[in-house]
Amino acid sequence: MEMTMKPKEIKKLIELVEHSNINELEVSRWGKKVRILKSTTKKSLVANSETVTASSSIVAQPSPVTALPHDSSLKTETTEVVLDKTPANLIEVKSPMVGTFYRAPAPDADPYVQVGDIVSPDQVLCIIEAMKLMNEIEAEERGRVVEILVENSQPVEYNQVLFRIEKL
Repeated sequence: MEMTMKPKEIKKLIELVEHSNINELEVSRWGKKVRILKSTTKKSLVANSETVTASSSIVAQPSPVTALPHDSSLKTETTEVVLDKTPANLIEVKSPMVGTFYRAPAPDADPYVQVGDIVSPDQVLCIIEAMKLMNEIEAEERGRVVEILVENSQPVEYNQVLFRIEKL
């Protein structure tokens, strides 16, 4: 008897991704894989050919997520949707880990940087606390802080954009 993931299980996974801050989820079960990708403009479920029959019923249900067979042309299309459209003169500083974002070294201290500040390479921009360790996030290039995308004490995810810095 060949085991596959049931449409009900796939739907639960889709809902999990839709209602969370995660952008990608991959589940392997009985030698089969289901990968769910989320972006702000398009959401899609990528499943291998063995699970397409089981997941095709999800397409008929009203949902911004659609089930599609896994092939290389789909991967390219999905990648294009996920690719960042950041202008060439902007640097996005992304979180290297999951943790809690802090703008200052202490609750009563001034923030490391404000919008409009000029930063230099290796200047501390913020701290991300992960597993009780404080990790300083530093600027890699000289520039002006254009945008701070996370509020103080907020959880952040791996690869989440924290700052946008205009190159100088």
